[in-house]
Amino acid sequence: MYNLLLLVPLLLVYLELSSNFELSNLIVGLLIVTGILLLVRPRRRLMAWRRLPSAFIALMKYVVILAYDLIISGIQVARIVLDPALPIKQGIVAIPSESESELGTALSAHAITLTPGELVIEMDEQGVMYTNCLDATKSEKYVAEAQKMRMDLLEKIFS
Repeated sequence: MYNLLLLVPLLLVYLELSSNFELSNLIVGLLIVTGILLLVRPRRRLMAWRRLPSAFIALMKYVVILAYDLIISGIQVARIVLDPALPIKQGIVAIPSESESELGTALSAHAITLTPGELVIEMDEQGVMYTNCLDATKSEKYVAEAQKMRMDLLEKIFS
């Protein structure tokens, strides 16, 4: 029953994105969405309604911090690129994910990769993210603090 509750909205999203409401596309969309649900196998989680305001506040903080990081690092990357000397001290930094869930690790890697000048290039089985940084000297100092803050907020959002 839970998969059926997910199937209909996912099918509507597919149809909206494809902008094709013909019967053949409806059948293809139904097959795609069913395949996705069979592969992902989402589990139903009980919602703690009293925790919802704190999760929403944590989500807003996460979005604001991510947007701030994007803007600041975008300016830093532009400065590096526009400088004639091109002061790049690039390197690979190991960032432990410190998350117990794969979702937390994936979202953390996504936030790091979205930030200009940083790219997660590999993750090992323990959740350590190997990140290519344009300025590895500054990144090493900032990594532990930023990752802890990111994981705390994600834990509040998804727990």
